Amino acid sequence: MTLQKILVPIAAMIVFGLLWELLVWANGWPNYVMASPSDLPPAYAKYWELFLVMGWQTLWRTVVGLVVAIIFGVLVGMIMGFSRVMRDALYPLLVGFNAVPKATVVPIVALLFVGAHDFNTILIAFMISFFPIAVSVSIGLSTLEPEYRDILRSLGASQTTIFWKIALPKTLPEFFGALKVAVTLAFIGTNLMEIVSPHGRGLGALFDSGKTNSDYPLMFAVLIALALMGILLYYVVVALEKVFAGWAERTPG
Repeated sequence: MTLQKILVPIAAMIVFGLLWELLVWANGWPNYVMASPSDLPPAYAKYWELFLVMGWQTLWRTVVGLVVAIIFGVLVGMIMGFSRVMRDALYPLLVGFNAVPKATVVPIVALLFVGAHDFNTILIAFMISFFPIAVSVSIGLSTLEPEYRDILRSLGASQTTIFWKIALPKTLPEFFGALKVAVTLAFIGTNLMEIVSPHGRGLGALFDSGKTNSDYPLMFAVLIALALMGILLYYVVVALEKVFAGWAERTPG
């Protein structure tokens, strides 16, 4: 089963690459209109040092932004999950903020903290991935069956014990589901800032450089590199989910 889970995604990516190559070939598109998979290896070979340096810059900022989003998302989610008043007060604010396109926020943040590129990038990654985590934790806690709380309270359990024994395990499946979404959102936030900021670094800046020089193979090579990093981080979350919430997984019949 483990081998199947490895081979099936790889096979799907190979099929996707072949269809992409076929589409470019069938339409006769030159690489300055649409790069094909066969155009990417030369781009990686030519700019491999830049991909290593800027790929690492993008990755660590994304991970830090995601970790900050997890910390604050869990805290805010707990506050909303345990208090109906706070949930009613904070939900409209979170929904309203999440409805604002982050592409419009990026230039404001870039101008507000000029020169602090690392901070700006981490901040946008945090802002764009915070919402699903907070909401998932809030929903998981607010839908906790009151019978469980009543039984534990009758046995003398404290609020802390109820949280660790019942509330936290129940919330974990929703939390990891939201975290899988937040991973991709964090990469979007990171790259928005790297592209927009005049002091941008990372793969977003490398993509912008390719756009400026009309280097389409480089641009598509950056996009594929970002996709691969997103997949890598996604499967890290999947591995953590199996460790901490593997009991919630249901195998289809």
